[in-house]
Amino acid sequence: MNWESEQDQKVQRVEELIGAYLPAEEGYQRTVLEAMNYSIRAGGKRLRPMMMYETYRMYTECDGSAGEPDDMVIAPFLAAIEMIHTYSLVHDDLPAMDNDEYRRGRKTTHVVYGEGMAILAGDGLLTHAFYTAARAFSAAKDAAERVSLTSPAGDASLCGRIGRAIGILAEKAGIDGMLGGQCVDVEAEKRGETVTMEQLLFIHEKKTAALIQSALMIGAVLAGAPEEDVARLERAGRHVGVAFQIRDDILDVEGSLEELGKQTGSDAKNNKKTYVTLVGMEQAKQDVERISGAALHELSKLSRSNDFLAELVRRMVYRTS
Repeated sequence: MNWESEQDQKVQRVEELIGAYLPAEEGYQRTVLEAMNYSIRAGGKRLRPMMMYETYRMYTECDGSAGEPDDMVIAPFLAAIEMIHTYSLVHDDLPAMDNDEYRRGRKTTHVVYGEGMAILAGDGLLTHAFYTAARAFSAAKDAAERVSLTSPAGDASLCGRIGRAIGILAEKAGIDGMLGGQCVDVEAEKRGETVTMEQLLFIHEKKTAALIQSALMIGAVLAGAPEEDVARLERAGRHVGVAFQIRDDILDVEGSLEELGKQTGSDAKNNKKTYVTLVGMEQAKQDVERISGAALHELSKLSRSNDFLAELVRRMVYRTS
């Protein structure tokens, strides 16, 4: 089986797990539910839940004969992190932010449902994400009996690991993570500041890398990975996120709507400082190489290995779409 075929199968599996946690479109509040589901069903590569799932598998599979790991505990978190990522995109596309009309190859949520409903859809996805993650507790007893956790972490129980994972998700999505990065990004643009490299790296580390860190860390924590591996995965996630965002800045210059599924040139249109405008295209490409190499080095030092995860990281930072 080639890598692309394997990826397609894994994406399909993740899609099934996410789909099981989407809200039913019914009741007086049906419109916001439709807008939420429209946003998350727009597709995408599902990179964050896939990274989480592969990290989890890395610590719950002893060898090739161990079979498929139990999905009962990890599944709610796969859905939750994609809901949070999608909510951030819905709000990012709003007229008050980037004012984009296309996302993942189709009209953005605010274009289809209106600005007010798009705000509510984003709020709904964020709230529903934590409701969904908390559902892992109801499966904890059964999962603890059926999942082989081969590298016990410091937490006393599976419920302790679930609680810790929810805390990681909240931290990396909140004011010390993605939201904090978005704040600095918005204020820099609003004030017309000349963004420094220090500020830009802060934005990339928080706005983009934090959820990638969350995905890797949660997969490891729920599987009972050693603490030193959780720390390495957090560092790897930072490198992956920064390299991923620099690559995004490159593609905003070199890519196209057809390739990316969203409008390009928006940074230039909004007079927005990016990594490319600060250091130039050639240096930006060299830095992607250097930073992604640091990420792969951290992954190579883990107590377990996952070739698919390593290749996924490579393809994330060298993507053309």
